[in-house]
Amino acid sequence: MLPQPSQLLGVALLLLALVCQSTVGKKLEKRCVNCSYPAQTYGCSGSPCGVNAICQEAAGGRPVCSCPPGYSGNPLTHCNRGECLDNVDCRGDLQCKDNRCVNPCVGACGIGSNCEARNHVAVCSCPAGYNGDPYTACHLNDPEEQCHPSPCGINTKCEIINGVPTCSCLHGYLGNPLSGCRHECERDSDCGGRDMCSNFKCVPSCGQCGIGANCKSVSNHRAVCECPKGYIGSPYTECRPECYGDSDCPAGRPACFYGICKNTCDGACGIGADCNLRGLTPVCSCPRDMTGDPFVRCRPFTKEDLCEPNPCGTNAICVPGHDNTGRERPVCNCLPGHTGNPLSHCSRGECLSNNECPDHRACINYQCVDPCIGKCATGASCQAKAHLAVCRCPQGQTGDALVSCRQTRTFPVAKYH
Repeated sequence: MLPQPSQLLGVALLLLALVCQSTVGKKLEKRCVNCSYPAQTYGCSGSPCGVNAICQEAAGGRPVCSCPPGYSGNPLTHCNRGECLDNVDCRGDLQCKDNRCVNPCVGACGIGSNCEARNHVAVCSCPAGYNGDPYTACHLNDPEEQCHPSPCGINTKCEIINGVPTCSCLHGYLGNPLSGCRHECERDSDCGGRDMCSNFKCVPSCGQCGIGANCKSVSNHRAVCECPKGYIGSPYTECRPECYGDSDCPAGRPACFYGICKNTCDGACGIGADCNLRGLTPVCSCPRDMTGDPFVRCRPFTKEDLCEPNPCGTNAICVPGHDNTGRERPVCNCLPGHTGNPLSHCSRGECLSNNECPDHRACINYQCVDPCIGKCATGASCQAKAHLAVCRCPQGQTGDALVSCRQTRTFPVAKYH
């Protein structure tokens, strides 16, 4: 395949640049880049350009000299290679500008700002305590400027606390100070069911009740007030006591208690009891056909009353029973695990269960005894284990060791051939 004309032209230009290095002194008129030459110049064949310069023929065959990319200088005399072609040819803190590695911070940042070269780029910033546009100018911080304009909502105040703008609601307002604050309430419906709106604040509705009055309930944000029992007056202004002394009370309620006339027998005695006044002192008693505690309850007599108080001895219990004639009387028994005379004293036995006895003893009648006594058959051996009697027939005997053991009988075995 033959080379293309454009390829031949590139090779010719390269050869021409090499030839120009040895023909600097030719008798040609030196001119600037891209300038026309006199008509007697015969194109680039005479190597009219300087060292490292490129010659190109313009219209009419006139030569035009220029430095190649990455080079600088006078193309008619000498082109010098630049320090760099791109940022990658420079250190990270330098920038390639006009084929030279220079500090990118020179003239890049504003007044009073800091500059740091990073990856061939100038990074500008304001020093600590300064703000502004680092590419224009930085000025000393004024903390109050952070509140102008205020970053807070309506009905708020902005304060600088520890260098930070802090928003808070004005007195009497509440809400989110960043979005805006408002009165706690404008009307009753802004408050809870038991509160009312007063001076833009939600207050308990029961505060409408008078001195000494009780707040019975709240209806439609309004209190329903009443005087305590025995008190007189207006529940929305003041309730006063019914009495100040016993002399202010009637005969049926002769005692004055905390401003109320009362019958001291009311609630003083138990259920079913009688109450009689001795002066102002209540005296409680059960009726003749009843028993019990007159300050708790009076009730008819029952057979369980035979054991009250307990007529039995210590560690004994009393249960209602009958004697030989069938008459009701108290019956005394020792508590479980106890033995003795229930009318005077019962003592605790040696044990209540097998767990309180050694392994070779059993708890029988609250005593730890040998479990083998009377358990095995005559001639059988007995061994106590785990609180139980283990009976065995002696060697050479068979049978039920709990009933009888007998001598084992053997019979000859016939042999057949």
